Amino acid sequence: MRPDILNPLFAEVTALKGIGPALAKPLDRLGLSRVVDVAFHLPTGWVDRLAREELDMADAGRVIAITLTAQSYRSSAGRGPTRVHATDALGNVVSLVYFGGNSGWAKKLLPVGEPRRVSGRLEMYGQDLQMVHPDYVLPLEEAGDTPEREAIYPLSEGMTSKRLGQLAAQAIERAPDLTEWIEPGLLAKQQWPAWREALARIHADPSDAMARERLAYDEIFANQLALMLVRQSSRARRGRALAGTGKLRDALRLPYELTGAQARTVREIEGDLAQPQPMLRLLQGDVGSGKTLVATLAMLVAVEAGAQAALLAPTEILARQHYESLRRTLAGLPVEVAVLTGRDKGKVREATLMGLAAGTIDILIGTHAIFQEAVAYKDLGLVVVDEQHRFGVAQRMMLQAKAKAAPHLLAMTATPIPRTLTLANYGEMDVSQLDEMPPGRQPIETRVISEDRLADVVDALGRHLSDEGQAYWVCPLVEESEKSDMAAAEARAETLRARFGDRVGLVHGKMKPAEKDAVMSAFSAGQLGVLVATTVIEVGVDVPNATLIVIEHADRFGLAQLHQLRGRVGRGSGKSNCLLIRGGSLSETSRARLALMRETTDGFRIAEEDLRLRGAGELLGTKQSGEAGFRLATPDMLMTLLPVATDDARLLIDRDGGLEGARGQAARTALYLFERDAGVALLRSG
Repeated sequence: MRPDILNPLFAEVTALKGIGPALAKPLDRLGLSRVVDVAFHLPTGWVDRLAREELDMADAGRVIAITLTAQSYRSSAGRGPTRVHATDALGNVVSLVYFGGNSGWAKKLLPVGEPRRVSGRLEMYGQDLQMVHPDYVLPLEEAGDTPEREAIYPLSEGMTSKRLGQLAAQAIERAPDLTEWIEPGLLAKQQWPAWREALARIHADPSDAMARERLAYDEIFANQLALMLVRQSSRARRGRALAGTGKLRDALRLPYELTGAQARTVREIEGDLAQPQPMLRLLQGDVGSGKTLVATLAMLVAVEAGAQAALLAPTEILARQHYESLRRTLAGLPVEVAVLTGRDKGKVREATLMGLAAGTIDILIGTHAIFQEAVAYKDLGLVVVDEQHRFGVAQRMMLQAKAKAAPHLLAMTATPIPRTLTLANYGEMDVSQLDEMPPGRQPIETRVISEDRLADVVDALGRHLSDEGQAYWVCPLVEESEKSDMAAAEARAETLRARFGDRVGLVHGKMKPAEKDAVMSAFSAGQLGVLVATTVIEVGVDVPNATLIVIEHADRFGLAQLHQLRGRVGRGSGKSNCLLIRGGSLSETSRARLALMRETTDGFRIAEEDLRLRGAGELLGTKQSGEAGFRLATPDMLMTLLPVATDDARLLIDRDGGLEGARGQAARTALYLFERDAGVALLRSG
């Protein structure tokens, strides 16, 4: 249970003064629903106000604070701007411009003949000086309230940095002084301020590097401690050794030899499964490196040992594809494979549940449905989690709780993860890496093409289809949006159908599962030549004859996602191509991103760059997984502070008595403060 001392921070954001329905909406858009969210919504920059005694054109573009006296007003008709003509002490003129048609409010704020201390960005309007919507207009006796430095926050429509700063000040007032959780020697060496002091300092002065570093460290420390506690708990749980006989694996007829990396990883997994302590292993492999075969062999070990295995996939498409693939691979073997997703109802679902409970089903493939309360296994020995980054620690632990003895866990990801993030998100796991590709895989040629040449791309697609080829065409959105000019999948499919007829199929996330399955099956069977899709095909879709992928508005995708999408081709022996269609104007970041995609197919290099450009949360999909992610620690801080925080957390557990010691009690509060307590709660239940 969360310590009472933190309750003021975890109150609803409406507990702060001045927040009504109008202000709650922009806060909600920013994800700020609680007081703690406001406190941890850190400024990203600042504005320095230059104190001036007289107006100077050389200050145009700067934020200044100056004493001005209103001389006259000029209002436009309707909701046009109101201009207040004002002068400085030497008679130099500036126009203070207010939009919105409320001239009365401007006159009340700046009465004629009465000096005011005014602050805002000075601009040139033709040959004249102006200041649009000054942020401070104060009587001279209150001029000291104008801050010399003011924080700039990430904003949404209807919110200002000034207002967010005021709310942050209220949030900090509610923040308690907490007992120190950092090891004293480390704290003295780093000379960091206390937690609450650091929070107050960073909102007051966003350039305070020591305060920002302290807060980032606290978040990383809480994360690493939680992962260590989860690992400690998992290792302490009663497990069972699974020693395979080799009978099923020997009977498996594969059309190719395992790569060296696959063989090595299978040996590592076999060694883990033979131990009574539950395996906790992360299998990293780039697109097409053969992770699914390794998982299949691991599940066969479990079945040989008389246990059941379950494979958890993040989407229905991927779950059903795994099911079909596994059935083909295991054809002729005495292994019963079943699938269970949210769409399975009635007698089909009932039969699956009965088979699981009776033990007649050896391997179950499915989505989240496979760890619902009603799903009971006779003897679950191994859990495989595919696309691990889509699931949180709590979710993978829930599935483990389905077994009488703690099952072994193999997590897989096709998103290459930089070493820093592997430690930060999977620190409780051993790691295997498939770092070589199966023989026969052809390199994918990647080209970047301007959207001006879209007609040429469609012509090239036509030639590809004439040669009996198949292709993907990926769009970022399902339907046209008033606020976006991105191509929509539905509109693109209609355009391509006008040219290629019923050879064009469409699949997106808003379709019913049965409709999606039908389109995917038609594409897999070669009945469709072009599959227009959103990113639902990002993982798991495997059609060897599809050797061309077109990605529209590629500059708006992240690097890791582009790499995943590109991995839909190059899965057979034919030469494959990836065409990245870019918009007309590119930022430097987008330009660098696309250049790297053209230059390399090395997923790990791409992942490192994606981390640098986009941050940990987006790369690992924490928004989808329910993981807390990192709000205070930037990727650069992660790389610097992670080893220190890991050592400190290990010291707490090994030397300082874990959560039961004096420092451990303070660290327990930190786990709740940074919302890394889900794994700890599971510890207690385990």
